[in-house]
Amino acid sequence: MSGSTFGKIFTVTTWGESHGAGLGAVIDGCPAGLVLTAEDINRALQRRRPGQSALTTPRREADRAVILSGLFDDRTTGTPISVAVYNENQRSKDYGHLKNCYRPAHADFTFDKKYGHRDYRGGGRSSGRETIGRVIGGAVAAKLLSCFGIQTDAYTAATGHITIPPDEVDLSLRDTNALYMPHPLAAEAEAAVLAAAKAGDSMGGIVRCRTLNIPTGLGEPVFRKLDALLGQALFSIGGVKAVEIGIGTGASTCRGSDCNDAFVLRDNRIRTATNHAGGVLGGIADGEPLEVSVHFKPTPSISQPQRTVRTDGTPMELSVTGRHDPVIFPRAVVVVESMVNLVLADLLLEQATARLDNLKKIFPV
Repeated sequence: MSGSTFGKIFTVTTWGESHGAGLGAVIDGCPAGLVLTAEDINRALQRRRPGQSALTTPRREADRAVILSGLFDDRTTGTPISVAVYNENQRSKDYGHLKNCYRPAHADFTFDKKYGHRDYRGGGRSSGRETIGRVIGGAVAAKLLSCFGIQTDAYTAATGHITIPPDEVDLSLRDTNALYMPHPLAAEAEAAVLAAAKAGDSMGGIVRCRTLNIPTGLGEPVFRKLDALLGQALFSIGGVKAVEIGIGTGASTCRGSDCNDAFVLRDNRIRTATNHAGGVLGGIADGEPLEVSVHFKPTPSISQPQRTVRTDGTPMELSVTGRHDPVIFPRAVVVVESMVNLVLADLLLEQATARLDNLKKIFPV
């Protein structure tokens, strides 16, 4: 299987399956000298860990990172950083009834057609547990970005008919509820999700992400635009069906006079009066906050009867049993942050080679 590596200079290769011995990541291209500990990674992993509320799968996993290489005296050495998380609570027998049929809206059918066989125990590499490797890489990227004051925060913005107004977001409330929704509406949203789960159903939602203090100039024109790489990174997360930068699809219904962000001089800096572009112009960061919205579909594993077929094509009715999340997006909040941070870390290192005067600072003559 190709396609398990992301990035150009700061690269992350993820490995492992939901019901294998473990999962992890190898991060390469991280500069030497970055202070890093397992706890830096574990803090991020705990935000996506299963079994923390009624809104997540009851699968109990500690999800503690073991750093195998790339550190000495809690500093990166410049060599590949290899990190593992070992599975401890697999129940592969729960998936035996799926061996000879295809779950609707899952990757069972397409994996079978691509590879000729598949790991039906939780989906293998298409399982949401695959995101462990992304969060590991994202935690290292976040630590690197923090050296430059770059801070990324994501949160649940909507589910069902409940949407929190952007101007009422209170990040101090984000980690106080199972949905990671930074608003008092979280209680109503949780009730809606629990009602869907009780009915054997699931719900979709929107995760919004904001990054502050991005240096102006990050992003490469044409194929490595900042927004293009963000699209690739975020669409690679399982369950994502749409990604918006700034006002996103709203731009298609605006006039230019409404959509354009006027330039102004503020605090002795050239800024924009509004941020409809979401911090990206011409594929390059313009210095304004990066604003991204990520739309997740409902969890496809539901206990309601669904029509499907067996692998030989004969029709059948399937009710998916086992341990599943009624919603994907709460545990994906940290995954969205991670993928945004991976893009920014890679482009930050690439920016160092964009101008001759940058190189002369490194190699003075």
